[in-house]
Amino acid sequence: MKNLMWLLQLTLKAAIFFTLFAFALNNQHDAVVHFFFGTTWQAPLVLVVLSAFVVGVAVGVLGMVPRWWRHRRLAKQAPASANTTQTDPTHGI
Repeated sequence: MKNLMWLLQLTLKAAIFFTLFAFALNNQHDAVVHFFFGTTWQAPLVLVVLSAFVVGVAVGVLGMVPRWWRHRRLAKQAPASANTTQTDPTHGI
């Protein structure tokens, strides 16, 4: 069962990779991005999409940093006995 799940995950990762690779190969035409004050950026479309994705991930991570710091601070303030809860070890979670 474990090998089947590993094979399924590998197949899914390979399918995602080849789909994105085909997308990159099919979108090599130049795209022009117009910024403010008349500045432009001309690059292949796949680089424009990849740049937009990276900027979106960076904005999302930066937006989560204050919440992560707050949770980390609260976790340090909590006593050690409050962090451990009684769970049923039979289910493995």
